[in-house]
Amino acid sequence: MTHMDYKYSLLGSEVDDYRKRPLLLQVDDTPGEPVCDLGGETGAAEAVEHAGLPQPHPSLQLRVRPGRHVPHHGLVHPDGGQEGPPPHPVPFPLQQPAVERSRRFKVLVNSEPHMFSVIPRQFQPGVKNPCWYEEYTGNITSDPYRKNMYARYSRRFRTEFQFLRNTFREHLIHHDGKLYRMRCLPYFYIIGQPKCGTTDLYDRLKLRPDVRFTTFKEPHWWTRKRFGISRISKGFQDGYPVEDYLDLFDQSAYQIQGNLTAKGSGSPSHPNMIIGEASASTMWDNNAWVYFYDNTTEGEPPFLVQDFIHALQPDGRFIVMLRDPVERLYSDYLYFGITNKSAEDFHEKVSESLQLFEGCLTEYTMRSCVYNITLNNAMPVRLRIGLYILYLLDWLTVFSREQILVLRLEDHASNRKYTMHKVFDFLNLGPLTKEIESEITRNPASNTRKPADKNLGPMLPITKEILRDFYTPFNEELAKVLRNDSFLWNNNSTL
Repeated sequence: MTHMDYKYSLLGSEVDDYRKRPLLLQVDDTPGEPVCDLGGETGAAEAVEHAGLPQPHPSLQLRVRPGRHVPHHGLVHPDGGQEGPPPHPVPFPLQQPAVERSRRFKVLVNSEPHMFSVIPRQFQPGVKNPCWYEEYTGNITSDPYRKNMYARYSRRFRTEFQFLRNTFREHLIHHDGKLYRMRCLPYFYIIGQPKCGTTDLYDRLKLRPDVRFTTFKEPHWWTRKRFGISRISKGFQDGYPVEDYLDLFDQSAYQIQGNLTAKGSGSPSHPNMIIGEASASTMWDNNAWVYFYDNTTEGEPPFLVQDFIHALQPDGRFIVMLRDPVERLYSDYLYFGITNKSAEDFHEKVSESLQLFEGCLTEYTMRSCVYNITLNNAMPVRLRIGLYILYLLDWLTVFSREQILVLRLEDHASNRKYTMHKVFDFLNLGPLTKEIESEITRNPASNTRKPADKNLGPMLPITKEILRDFYTPFNEELAKVLRNDSFLWNNNSTL
C-alpha cells in the first residue's frame, strides 16, 4: 500500500494532557459546557514591581466542549477499516502547577546574566518607544561595529553599517565628562507566522513616517542568533550578544534622539516615532531550549522566548498574522522546497509528518511534541507551525490579550485598509495624510507565490481533506479563545 492508498481520519488518542505552563486555568467540571477562566489583572506598574515576572492577564473565558479529543490520525482504508488505537477523550488544555515567581525570575537572569545587565528596567521618559542612554566607554576613533556578528557575516548589512560608522560620533551625547549613546528596543514585534503575510504587513508599515524597523526584516535574534543558531542542522556558532541586536536599531535610535532633542525647540518631526521588529520565528521557534536550559520538565521547555521578552519589556506589543493552516503548510512547502516539488510529493511528506507526530503523541504530551526538536527536524513539512492555538496560549501565560493583535491574512488580502487601520489603532499611531494612506493600502502584495510554484497547481483534494481533519480541533479552540468564528476557516480559502 502506497501513501496514496489511504487517508488519515481525525480520531482520539490516549495522550497525556496538554501540559501547560502556569496559565491560571481553572476548569469547571460540571456537566454541559465547562468554562475555563483565565483571570486576574495586571498593569505596567505591577509588572515592574514584580521584576518582569509573568503576570496574569485580564479576565478571559475559554469554553471547552466536553469530550474534546486530541487528534489521532489512524489509517483509514477505502473500506472504512481503521488501523490504530480507538479514540479516548482528553481535556484540552489542563492546568499545570504554577512555578514560584521569584525563583523563576532568578533562573531567567542566571541563564542570561549579560542580557539583563545591558538592558535597564526603566526607559527614557518622554519617548513612546522603549529607549535609554548607555554610557559609551569605547575608543571614539575606532569602529564601534567591528565586532558585530550581523555586520561580519552578512553582505547585505555592510552598506548599512558603513553609514552607521560614519555617523556614530556625531550622535554621542556629552554629559558630566562622559559619552552616552541612545539605545532602543522595539515598541512592537510582528511575531508570526511564516507564509501568513508578515512581509506584506512589514512593507506597508515601513511606509509610515512614524514607524521604523531594524535594518532588515528578520534578525531572528530572540529565537536563533543569540544561541549561535543559523540552522540546527549546521550546528552552533558563536552566539550574537545583545549589543549586536541593539545595533540594528541604531539608525532609528538616532531619529528618536533627534526628535527628543527637537522637543526643546518645539519642532520635533515625529515625536511619537516607534520601532518594530518582524522576525516571523518569534512566536513559535524555541528549538534551542533543549540545548541551553536544564531539561527538568519531562521534555517540555521550562522557559520560552516570550518569558525573556516579558522580563525585559512587560508592556511590549505583538502582532500575529495567521492564515488557514492547511494553505499555510502548502505555501510553506512551495516556498522552502528546493527540488522535485509537486502536489504528489507534498502529499507524501504530509503523510510522513503526520505519522511521526502521531508516534510522538503515543509517548509524550502534546506540548512536548510541539517543542520536540528531534521530531520537528525529522518531519519533512513544518506541520507544527499551523497549531496556532498552542503557541498563542503559551504567549498568553505572560502577556495580556490586549497586548496581542491577531489578524487573518484572508481579511488583509480582501480589505487592506481595514486591517491596516486595526494595526494603526493597536499601535496608537496618529492619523496619516490621504496620500500616504493611499500608498500604504494601494501597493501590490509583497512576497507572493512565484510563477513556477503557481504552475504546480493546488494540493491534491485528499491532502487537503487530511490536513483539514488534522487542524480542525486546533482551529476550533483558537476561534473560542479569540471569540471569532472566522478562525475556523470553514470557507476553505485558497490564498
